[in-house]
Formats: sequence, structure tokens, C-alpha cells
Amino acid sequence: MKKTFAEKSNHLIFLGTAALIVSAVFFLNSCNKKSKQVASSKTHSEKVVPKTAKVISTKPEIPDDPNKRYIYLTFDDGPNKGTENLLKIINKYQIPVTSFIVGKHAYDSKTQAKNLKELEIHELVELANHSYSHAENKYSEFYKNPEKVVHDFDRAKDSLKFKNKYARTPGRNIWRTSDINNTDIKSSKTAADELQRAGYVLVGWDLEWKPDNTMKLKGSHQQMAKRVDSIFFNDLEKTSRHLVFLTHDQYLQDDDSVKELDLFISGLQNSNRFEFRKISDYPGINDILK
Repeated sequence: MKKTFAEKSNHLIFLGTAALIVSAVFFLNSCNKKSKQVASSKTHSEKVVPKTAKVISTKPEIPDDPNKRYIYLTFDDGPNKGTENLLKIINKYQIPVTSFIVGKHAYDSKTQAKNLKELEIHELVELANHSYSHAENKYSEFYKNPEKVVHDFDRAKDSLKFKNKYARTPGRNIWRTSDINNTDIKSSKTAADELQRAGYVLVGWDLEWKPDNTMKLKGSHQQMAKRVDSIFFNDLEKTSRHLVFLTHDQYLQDDDSVKELDLFISGLQNSNRFEFRKISDYPGINDILK
């Protein structure tokens, strides 16, 4: 049957409309694809690591258990009075710790030299740099001279032959890793930056067990355990699900303080919700920029 002109026109209109719809769909798909590519590119560019830098991990990370929370027990100012009691707790519970050592303390007495040797050979203990002089406890003056700060850490590194790059600044909660850059007191920022340039990875903390005015641990193990739970629950750690805990060797001289730390660790260990690790296992701590 022969089609009329009107029928032919309608047919052409239909074909033309269909072609426009197909073209529109193709255009929208193309735009969506480009948008995703741009979004992906933007996300990548917003990472802390510069585009020109290459991240190299000097030690593979340990996989996380999604049912666990990780605690890094760190003890400052050793070898000191209380180090022997710390070693007893480590042996009792077979837990890994990181001990941030003050260089000059290794030479203050024969007992301290002996304690340092015990820490060095203990497979569960990791030693790290806490400066040589501990700023002579004059922190504001110490950080005014960044060159002096770097020299002080280098002196500790050379005299004690530290095998890693981890360090903690005396009197300051400062972080300098490939992922974290944080300075608690801004007047110390320049010195911290210089330490990072010198190759140090600065490790701060998420929770500190402080002393009372008699230099004993302040508060109970129950209170400290609640603070651990609160930090994890509110996601206040520098790295989610990973908490760096700090206290000091010299707070472990009396029986009550030793007992409280003992019960604190026992409670965490028995809950089966936590796992203890050394600082060298902290996420990204071994990443360096090349």
C-alpha cells in the first residue's frame, strides 16, 4: 500500500524524535562519566601526600581485626625510678610497649644503665627517642632554638644507637607523620618541623595518665578504663580505632600506682576487646615521602 506524504512526514518526525532521545541519553551518560572522573580526581588531589611525592612503607602494616580496638602503651623518661616495676608488669602480662628514652638518664646511675640494658634486650619492648636532655625541663626556652632541639635528639640517637626514627618531644604533645601534623603549643611548631626535616617521626598521644602532686598515678584504673572507652566511642583518637596511651616510668615507684596500672592493663586484656601493639605497628607510622 502506498503511503501518503502526511504518513511519511509523521514517520520522519518519529524517527527524528527517537534520534534526539538517543543522543540526549548518550550525552547525559557521557557527562555523568566525566563527573565521576572529576570527583575521583578531586578526592585524590585532596590527600595529604603531594602529587609529586611517592609514599614508601618501610614496614608492612598489620591487618586490623574489625572487632578489636588497638592500644599503644608508651612510657616516657626511662630509664628512671619505676622502670623495674614497668618491666615486671610487661613480663607478667606479656604485652608489647614502647619506651621513649631520655639519653642522659642512661648515664645517671648504674641502676639506670642496667635498666636500659634490660629494656634493650626485651623482645616486647621497643625503644624510641625522647631527646638527650629532656629540655632540662625548661620547655619554652628549649623550643625557641630549633637547631639546638635537633642537635639534642641527634645526640640521643647517636649515643644510644636507636634503631628507628620514632621520637617524642619533651613537654609537648606533637605529631609529625605522613598522615598527621599536629602541634599542641604553636611556639614549638618550627622546632617540630625541623625535627621532621631531620628525619624524625614525632609521636604524640591520645590519652595520658597523669600524676597527683606526690608523683603517684592520679585516679583509679576504673576511671582510666572509662576514659579509654569514651575516646573510642566518640572517635577522638588521631587515627580511628587506634589509641596511643602515655604515662611515665617515674610514676611507678609506689605500690599503689603499680597496682592501679596492673589492674588497668589486666582489665583491658581480659575484656578481649583490645589488642596491644608497639608504636612501629601504628597505621602509616613507617611511611616516608620520597
